[in-house]
Amino acid sequence: MPNPSVEVGKLNYAAKALYGSIGPVRQVVLKSERPRYSLERTTTVASIGRSAFTTAGQLHFCKGLRCGSSYRCAHTDVVVPDLSQYRRDSTKNVNVRNEDTEVPRKLFSYLSLGVGTALTAYSAKVVALQLIGYKGAPFIEEAAAVVEVNLDLVPEGKNGTFLWRGKPVFVRHRTSAEIEREANVDLSVLRDPQHDHERVQKPEWLILLAPCTHLGCVPVPYAGDYGGYFCPCHGSHYDGSGRVRRGPAPRNLEVPHYIFKDDRTILIGKTD
Repeated sequence: MPNPSVEVGKLNYAAKALYGSIGPVRQVVLKSERPRYSLERTTTVASIGRSAFTTAGQLHFCKGLRCGSSYRCAHTDVVVPDLSQYRRDSTKNVNVRNEDTEVPRKLFSYLSLGVGTALTAYSAKVVALQLIGYKGAPFIEEAAAVVEVNLDLVPEGKNGTFLWRGKPVFVRHRTSAEIEREANVDLSVLRDPQHDHERVQKPEWLILLAPCTHLGCVPVPYAGDYGGYFCPCHGSHYDGSGRVRRGPAPRNLEVPHYIFKDDRTILIGKTD
């Protein structure tokens, strides 16, 4: 159907049939007004339809009428970390079954375990031996509690040194002149008074523990001002009976427990 003809100021009858009026056309004045909508009353919405995504695959979050406030990106290109550097070379090939590489891998693990076990056992052995040696020292000393000394090894006028319980022991074969000199010593001049006969069982044999009674140094035989023993550490002088005569030593040289097994043999130490 052709468009109805419109004359200026009037509508024809065809237009009247369509629009239901005829007569002068009134002038229409258009006014622009702001839309009466409040943005505060709107809520933030997120569209989940296909139109919400752009060609770049971005999901938009809108607020208000024009939806231009902000948007947040959503993507699926997350980078998966590569852990190949932590895997064994034998397990990187996806075409090889795990059973095919199981024996070589277990062989290395078992070898490492065996070597570690051997080293641990050896270390435990060393520590155990050291501990037993430390704890067993008193038993060894106890086993050597008695020392047998052959007096033929010490001629007259000489001094022999023997080891008993880890300590040196002096065995002195005195001459008759030494015996007489020590027997006539005035006890009043002695720091630790003792008669010579109290320190010996037989006059010709003098048995003494060698360590000095001051700080444990070993004196030198036949030295000092009294011809007995001289301690070079701090200058203590002992006579031919082992009695202190000068110096810082507080006591006489100690006499250990000993017995004569026969005329030519002595046993140093206590026997059960």
